[in-house]
Amino acid sequence: MQKNLLEIGKVVNIHGLRGDVKIQPWCDSAGFLCEFDTLYRADGTPMSVVSARAHKGMAVVRFAGIDTPEQAEALRNTVLYMNRADVELDADTYFIRDLIGLQVLDADTGAVYGRLEEVLETGANDVYTIRTPEGKQLLFPAIGDVVVETDLEQGIMRIRPLEGLFDDAD
Repeated sequence: MQKNLLEIGKVVNIHGLRGDVKIQPWCDSAGFLCEFDTLYRADGTPMSVVSARAHKGMAVVRFAGIDTPEQAEALRNTVLYMNRADVELDADTYFIRDLIGLQVLDADTGAVYGRLEEVLETGANDVYTIRTPEGKQLLFPAIGDVVVETDLEQGIMRIRPLEGLFDDAD
């Protein structure tokens, strides 16, 4: 089941004297985090963004009603969330949260490789980690030559491993 609110970052410090906060992004970039008009607390309370900018890998954000360093300090260590409805993803782009737990099947034979348990962000392309029913860990690149289909509704991912990719898994 998909959650509507997804973690996007954490308030790590205050910035300046006007109540701005620094947010460590837990998303693609600080710039992406700065695109939202509203962020949310864990309990679903909306926080209106007055201004936001990327600065040295962090997002510097001013929220409505937070006007002093003391008010900003009270937000330290607050995990912030975004509403998935506020983002339109490109085709074949998914939230990592939605991929975790998918059953991974062979696209040709239907054989079960296991469940996707982790997404490693390597720079060139992501690498997916599967845990087999026997408890072994398998890794494969998240590239079009390998990932044939991702069906979030059915909870499955079909792959066609490159030759030799899982040979040493036996």
